[in-house]
Amino acid sequence: MSQPRLLIIARDDAQAGPLAEGLDRLGWRTVTARAGDSALAVIEDMPIEAAIIDLDSGDDLAHLAARFKAAAAPRRLPVIALGSIPPGEEQHRFDLVLGHPVHPAQAMLRIESLVRTAIAEEEFELRRETFAERGKRFTAVEPSAQPYRILAVGEPAPQFLALSNTLKASGVEITGAFTAYTAFDYLHERAFDAVILWAGDNRQEALSIASGLRRNTRLFHIPALLYLGEGAEVMPAEAFHKGVSDVAVHGTGEEETARRMIELARAHRYGEAVRGALDKARSSGLMDAATGLFTRDLFAAHLARQAAAAVGRGRPLSVAVLKIAEKPELAAIRAGGWVDRAVPQIGSMIGRLVRAEDTAARLAPEVFALSLPATSQAQARAAAERIAAVISCTAFDAGDGRKPFVCDFDIGVAQIEGQEGAARALERAAALALRSVAS
Repeated sequence: MSQPRLLIIARDDAQAGPLAEGLDRLGWRTVTARAGDSALAVIEDMPIEAAIIDLDSGDDLAHLAARFKAAAAPRRLPVIALGSIPPGEEQHRFDLVLGHPVHPAQAMLRIESLVRTAIAEEEFELRRETFAERGKRFTAVEPSAQPYRILAVGEPAPQFLALSNTLKASGVEITGAFTAYTAFDYLHERAFDAVILWAGDNRQEALSIASGLRRNTRLFHIPALLYLGEGAEVMPAEAFHKGVSDVAVHGTGEEETARRMIELARAHRYGEAVRGALDKARSSGLMDAATGLFTRDLFAAHLARQAAAAVGRGRPLSVAVLKIAEKPELAAIRAGGWVDRAVPQIGSMIGRLVRAEDTAARLAPEVFALSLPATSQAQARAAAERIAAVISCTAFDAGDGRKPFVCDFDIGVAQIEGQEGAARALERAAALALRSVAS
């Protein structure tokens, strides 16, 4: 049986029980603790990926967030609060605050987002160390202090306008869009921290906008709250599977809905700041000049650091090697140097197709490598095959009036096992890629 991934701390099962059962069914196996000491023991003994504290089940649980984070170190542990923050407790101790009731699908979406941000934070710290050894220093992650920017989509119904006014009174910058077309124009022109979708008479349009956000790689992370008007109904599971981050049913007060919106915006802005900090490596001057990827030596040094950190954090680490396949029909094109001319574009595509926390490198003229933190071998193979499939759909110039050519890849993947070391795992992945050539 798989290890638990999620810890829930609650004095009783009134709210936590159904949530735990739902998350278990969705693949996030849970373990429940009733008190702080037992929860700390779980964190110390198991590679828990996130913790949820049900504040409404007891009056002395809010202080546990900082203790949980310290106990999990050096692994970053997102801590989510369910319910209301008690007076005097600092809200920023929690990575996210959600109100009751929480649908399991909703919780899963937020957990996955926060865990990815935590992994990206860990990777940023490692990159700071790797680059500092070479005289390049990155500043710490600093989210923008500008007011949160929220896009409000829907007709100006009184209930919707009341929410917008409440958000403005909290210092939020609101931009209104009456239609989906206008909304996506704004989303492509400006940066927003969250989106409110008004589901008055046309909830399907609101859900289609949420789906559109999730299908767009640039907009994928933006959280969306579905705000239901009087008489508007939606199945929570349908809304969350469409990509909605939260649902405010009719009757939810403007203050409560505004608080939830600001929480989503806060978490999103921090995640974007982490991803932006990771992207600073591209302008470090240490990358491969042709592709913008890590050089072979820089990648080797960083991978060794990643491997050591993965052991301490109790997270998997996998590597993948992608070698441009030597197809017979490419012999003349390769001899003419046209494959070499395509390599910078291929490398650039690989850099855009990996996640922010992944590291892509150019090991040799036609050989690329990926290191994927917190990723199993099966997940790494799926990622490498997805990247190869996208690039294989791209036609490259063959010159001399020849038909454009496409590139396929020989792929090798390995998960670092125990204390074997990064170099050995990379050798195994490379050998598997070369074996593909031989076969």
